[in-house]
Amino acid sequence: MSKVETPRPIRGTQDIFGPDAEAFAFVVETFERVRKLYRFRRVEMPVFEKTEVFARSLGETTDVVSKEMYSFDDRGGESLTLRPEFTAGIARAYLTDGWQQYAPLKVATHGPLFRYERPQKGRYRQFHQIDAEIIGAAEPQADVELLCMADQLLKELGVADGVTLQLNTLGDADSRDSWRAALLAYFQAVRGELSEDSQDRLERNPLRILDSKDPRDQAFVADAPKIDEFLTAEAEDFFGAVTSGLDAAGVKWQRLDKLVRGLDYYRHTAFEFITDRLGAQGTVLGGGRYDGLMESLGGPATPAVGWAAGIERLAMLVEGVGEDVADWAVVVEDDATLGEATGALGAIRRAGMSAELFATGSPRKRFDKAVKSGARSIVSYAMRDGTIDRRIKAGDADGIRLVGALKES
Repeated sequence: MSKVETPRPIRGTQDIFGPDAEAFAFVVETFERVRKLYRFRRVEMPVFEKTEVFARSLGETTDVVSKEMYSFDDRGGESLTLRPEFTAGIARAYLTDGWQQYAPLKVATHGPLFRYERPQKGRYRQFHQIDAEIIGAAEPQADVELLCMADQLLKELGVADGVTLQLNTLGDADSRDSWRAALLAYFQAVRGELSEDSQDRLERNPLRILDSKDPRDQAFVADAPKIDEFLTAEAEDFFGAVTSGLDAAGVKWQRLDKLVRGLDYYRHTAFEFITDRLGAQGTVLGGGRYDGLMESLGGPATPAVGWAAGIERLAMLVEGVGEDVADWAVVVEDDATLGEATGALGAIRRAGMSAELFATGSPRKRFDKAVKSGARSIVSYAMRDGTIDRRIKAGDADGIRLVGALKES
């Protein structure tokens, strides 16, 4: 009989285990705690949607739609897509599920996303994000609220050192249209000297040329028209309110006038939290205001702002989060004492402490395994002269206090 070959994992996916899994969980747990502090409602979203939800919201010509989406036809012949991001699905739910009644609506979620892109450090084809959105709030204070939440999250994760908030304004619709026209004219004049990607973007997405890393484009980006030359008075006031709000909240920021979002529905605030600890792809959290998105999905004009962050990338920055150790190790040194040990195990857990049972393998080595596990306290059961002998090794004050409770269990 030939040996069956074990299937290999799909490229761009990962099995998360051990300290990596603990760091992942720490990011999620911290996010959940912070989102409750800011009174964001938890939502759970479908993993797949109709393809048009993402095609219409992200734009048919974006790289995500044209190159990176996992789309397929279901048995009914309808095109479905595994979600490449959260915002479009949340916007769809806002329109179809009657969430308008809660506006301004503050929601948060986390889970897996899917993009067919080249795997690299901290980036996978199945990856995970945390996401926060405020829908139905046109005031700059909503932008400030989200940025304060992101700043506090990074601080509570212990990763804020070396992370910089970069901030820009894209202006209102009039500002952006004027700026886009000026960029288009400027880059058209040097079209033949731009990279192939930027030549492709020129007609449909000229703003994206500004964040090109290609040296051929960089030679022209520095002298490209700046958004500040085209801001309306209203757009200036909006950005001023955002920056003054951040200053009042003690959130440090840097202006980066090249920071853009290419799609037409983005307005006003755009931001990224950047680090140099993850290689060339240094963004750990990013977002902006997308006041035109609902209209692209057939809804009424609805202001909104949000951000997302990769859980894997944040987990890579987290330090000092190893595998958790148990409060108690319960050791069965003689199989005849299993019932007594099981009772103690239940008593410890009912007292709100974690416990692990050591009852397999060589009886002589079970206690040694318990010691190596790092458990804070150990209780072991053995038979001595026909009776059960219980020994307790309490590693801390909590362990000592539980001794009495164990003796009564």
